[in-house]
Amino acid sequence: SEGAVIAGFAARRAEIEKQLKTAAAKEGLTPIEDDALLDEVTGLVERPNLLSCRFEPEFLDVPQECLILTMKANQKYFPLLKDGRLTNQFLVVSNIRPADPSAVIGGNERVVRPRLADAKFFFDQDRKKSLADRIPGLAKVVYHNKLGTQGERAQRVAAIASTIGQQLGGEALARQADQAALLSKADLLTDMVGEFPELQGIMGRYYALHDGLPTEIADAIEDHYKPRFAGDELPRGEVGLCVALADKLQTLADMFGIGQLPTGDKDPFALRRHALGMIRMLIERDLPLDLMWLFGAAKLVDAKVVEQLSEFIYERLAGSLREQGYSALEVDAVVGLRPQRLGDIPKRLAAVRAFAALPEAASLAAANKRVGNILKKAEDAVAAQVDPALLKEAAEIALNKALDSVKPAADAAFERGDYTASLQALAALKAPVDSFFDGVMVNAEDAQLRANRLGLLATLHQAMNRVADLSRLSA
Repeated sequence: SEGAVIAGFAARRAEIEKQLKTAAAKEGLTPIEDDALLDEVTGLVERPNLLSCRFEPEFLDVPQECLILTMKANQKYFPLLKDGRLTNQFLVVSNIRPADPSAVIGGNERVVRPRLADAKFFFDQDRKKSLADRIPGLAKVVYHNKLGTQGERAQRVAAIASTIGQQLGGEALARQADQAALLSKADLLTDMVGEFPELQGIMGRYYALHDGLPTEIADAIEDHYKPRFAGDELPRGEVGLCVALADKLQTLADMFGIGQLPTGDKDPFALRRHALGMIRMLIERDLPLDLMWLFGAAKLVDAKVVEQLSEFIYERLAGSLREQGYSALEVDAVVGLRPQRLGDIPKRLAAVRAFAALPEAASLAAANKRVGNILKKAEDAVAAQVDPALLKEAAEIALNKALDSVKPAADAAFERGDYTASLQALAALKAPVDSFFDGVMVNAEDAQLRANRLGLLATLHQAMNRVADLSRLSA
């Protein structure tokens, strides 16, 4: 019957969702989408009844993120939007159904008013002091007991951001990245962020615009936290990209530097998320930055820390690529080489996929594995050089000749960044490589002959493994 208790959680949730849409549509509006809020309200009411309320329109001068958060967090209200913008109407899920709802509606409107007034007060107070004037205050905020204050951290991030900016866009971008990075944490000292920590960055952007700073700087202050979760958007502009990259890199370098590595499922500093954020920016924006160069920009010099952090990043990268549907073999072949420029990785993977489809691929991958094993077993380090005068057997002369003709084309394609063509060129080596293994004794008695044959194999190995470690494609 009308108003009966709905026992099941799922059924009650669906009923609330339906009522929200219907009530909002009556006003020509849409309710805010928030699964967590919906779950919470579903747990609080047994007989959902929706009431439509409103507040004074002048509160809409306050940034909508603040008002929405206030209504959701404190009151469990559903704000209503028109074309993505907050309106002064909201929905309340009530547990009672009075014949005349006006008293309940009036009560809810009275309760929300002081909350909105607080938000307006914080916003007005905060704007009396510029972000730049707040920077000295960061020197009093501890970032981590082993790593100093937020002020010192902001300086370190700014230095990295400006180095990245210089590399990506020269002097002008370096200056903007430096400025945005120094301002990026200043909103932590505002009343609004003190009340609602979730608004960090978002408020920084509003206050920066109020201070008359350029949009690029304001956007970068909000965006330097992005991507905040899997599937989140990347920073909008170049300045934001420089600061976001610097901020994540600095956190990783800091934490690895003091031995705070994530263990098992414990990752209190969200280092996995920071690493994935860096990887996504480097790959999706195809940034011309090498990993070692970035570590250098972060003043990371301890070889052990560099090694640990590299491994950590390549592990996250491999996991992320497998989730995107690349096979474990494809990922191993490319990530196994530890390529320095992550932006190239999609092209390398595409090249490996195309190569694997060639009829020659399986036997070349197997040969490559065999070559790798022979070179590993050699007593001394093998230089990739050949003295043609020492080539005796027909098969080794033929392989050397084939390499002389294939290698320049494969290398030129590699330098152009055409990794697919580079690997395709290697297909011509199948027959000479097979003949070589059939007809030539690599470990000859004669030391000179043996060294020369190993040199030939090292040359072959080098030529084959520039795009990916092809031996990993061999089962």
